Amino acid sequence: MLTFIGLGLYDERSVTVEGREALREADRVFAEFYTSRLVGADVADLEAYHGVDVEVRDRDGVERDPEPILDAAASGDAAFLTAGDTMISTTHTDLRLRAEEREIDTRVIHGVTAQSAASSLTGLQNYRFGKATTLPFPYAHGGDDVPASVIETIEANRERGLHTVVYLDIKVGTGPTGPDPDHEEYMTADVAAGLLADNWGDELAVVVARAGSPDAVVAADRLSALADREFGDPLHLLVIPGDLHHVEADALVGLADAPESLVEE
Repeated sequence: MLTFIGLGLYDERSVTVEGREALREADRVFAEFYTSRLVGADVADLEAYHGVDVEVRDRDGVERDPEPILDAAASGDAAFLTAGDTMISTTHTDLRLRAEEREIDTRVIHGVTAQSAASSLTGLQNYRFGKATTLPFPYAHGGDDVPASVIETIEANRERGLHTVVYLDIKVGTGPTGPDPDHEEYMTADVAAGLLADNWGDELAVVVARAGSPDAVVAADRLSALADREFGDPLHLLVIPGDLHHVEADALVGLADAPESLVEE
């Protein structure tokens, strides 16, 4: 059996009860934290709290050399951990399909996602979100601006009146000059707002910082204003709202301190 377990958003306790039981019952436990991470716990915290040894795999160790994971699942019960939900935003469908091809049973135990938390924290209705996008570091796409694909996604959603979640780039094990095992970098919301302000400087945006943590931050203002603020430790994301229902407008004022004149525009 290979069980994919989403750990949720914050620390070693954020996993569901079902996920906790599967994690503790596994013969071997693997994890990847190059796509996201728990902001309130490290691997040692997970190991101590759940009484397990966690084998962390880098990107190549999951995507190009999954055999140790599959072998462990073929001979016993293996768990594969990721922050958030294991099949949302970052998909490990390829690994699951490889397991199925070897006639290894698989199951998925979901965790809270950043997108669902963003809807909950901002008061923006989840069914009014369109396609999400990821804003990369400029060096990651070979330019010094916002990729056309990001602009096109936001504009397409805006034309339909839909909100856009903008995930912010994470670089673990790869830096500006290429592979670097010691490199760990997280784009912050002020940097992202500054990049997007070149296209939509006076448009409303919402920062969500450290969703799932005790000190989560939600702040709404013009992109140009958000670019001049600091929001503390990662992880951050941005939401670019589309058309606002009056309840959503009230929520942004009441929950995110949005200027009333801005949500009324």
